[in-house]
Amino acid sequence: MKKNDLLARWLNDDLSEKELAEFEASPDFEKYKKIKEYTAHLEVDDLDENEMLSNILQQKKATPKVVPLYKKWMFRAAAVFVLALGITFAMKNLVLQTETANFGEKTAFSLPDNSEVVLNSGSEINFKKLNWDSNRNLKLDGEAYFKVSKGKRFEVETNLGKVSVLGTQFNVKARKNRFDVTCYEGRVKVNYANKQIILTHGQSVTFENGKQFNTAIESSKPEWIDNQICFNKENIKNLLDEVQRQYNITIELNAKDTTSLFTGKLPTKDLDVAIQIISTTYHLKAKKVSKNKIIFDEK
Repeated sequence: MKKNDLLARWLNDDLSEKELAEFEASPDFEKYKKIKEYTAHLEVDDLDENEMLSNILQQKKATPKVVPLYKKWMFRAAAVFVLALGITFAMKNLVLQTETANFGEKTAFSLPDNSEVVLNSGSEINFKKLNWDSNRNLKLDGEAYFKVSKGKRFEVETNLGKVSVLGTQFNVKARKNRFDVTCYEGRVKVNYANKQIILTHGQSVTFENGKQFNTAIESSKPEWIDNQICFNKENIKNLLDEVQRQYNITIELNAKDTTSLFTGKLPTKDLDVAIQIISTTYHLKAKKVSKNKIIFDEK
């Protein structure tokens, strides 16, 4: 049975128990159910076929015309189809737009003002597309690099702090209780707890456990864009969390010393090299127990 006929019969409550059960089990049922709820207020007048035929016969026409008589549910199905298109457009533009980078992936996209964003692995951004000019606000969970169109202003909110920008290039990272912001061009205003600071080109700030660390940088963009993870005084647990995100793997750590801090870089496209660097730095022995799981034990 064609999908449109099945939808129309369902709207007209004309399905058998078996057909109804199969239809409700279809992956699109919830979408159709919501559309039906939206269109519940629509009223379609009953079509009196006999009256229509009588009116046609009474009309004096030189050339007879054939007028098809459609059933009521066809009109309702057409109305639902048109409304569904409108709902789809509204949902795509009025509700939150979500961009996601899964573990082991990066996602690049453009904002409505043509500002460019790159999401790092295991990250997500939400924003409203249609009213962007009046609501330039993004909510970030994870890490992202922003290249803002000249003269454009917006705010990036995270669960740890907020960054306000104007025509700049910067990186924001909010993982667990650590908040990092780095400015590569222009300037950004960073709000964290009750603190507010201004970063300019080449400056970076980190907030963790109530402490603030300021750092000078020389790079023109974050290293993860070029498939390297850069760490600055990072503990091993956070380091391994990032490796798991970048490679989409599971890591088990069996070590007593988890307080030593790591400063350096790890590749995101060569797991063997990354494992060797971690093992050498922390005096660990790595064992691949499966394709996607690694165990680090003390030597």
